[in-house]
Amino acid sequence: MTGSSAVPEYGVVVLDCPEPTKLAGFYAALLEWPEPEASEDGEWVTITGPKGAKIAFQRVEGYRPPEWPGQDAPQQVHLDLYVGDLDAGSGRAVELGAKPLDSSPETFRVFADPAGHPFCLCHC
Repeated sequence: MTGSSAVPEYGVVVLDCPEPTKLAGFYAALLEWPEPEASEDGEWVTITGPKGAKIAFQRVEGYRPPEWPGQDAPQQVHLDLYVGDLDAGSGRAVELGAKPLDSSPETFRVFADPAGHPFCLCHC
């Protein structure tokens, strides 16, 4: 935490999910970040990248994944992840458990993570 400034500092993006450890493991593997760190009760799991960026995962009972492109359960937020080779990155994401949602755009591809959150691999 910084001093008494009224200006917030970026902290962490948090994804709701049914199994925080499993989803954190997926993203740690996808991004090649260090092993996830879990709270004692496993309800909150965090991964931290080499430059200090964090993604956290919290357990939510009755979790309902967002729908894409439908809006009955809107996505509300998604991650854009940059990759140098879109075909290789897409294949790797699928091997790790991602589900392709839209592979038609030339500069990005849309996937669902194992808990159903949409994310994009971008080569823009």
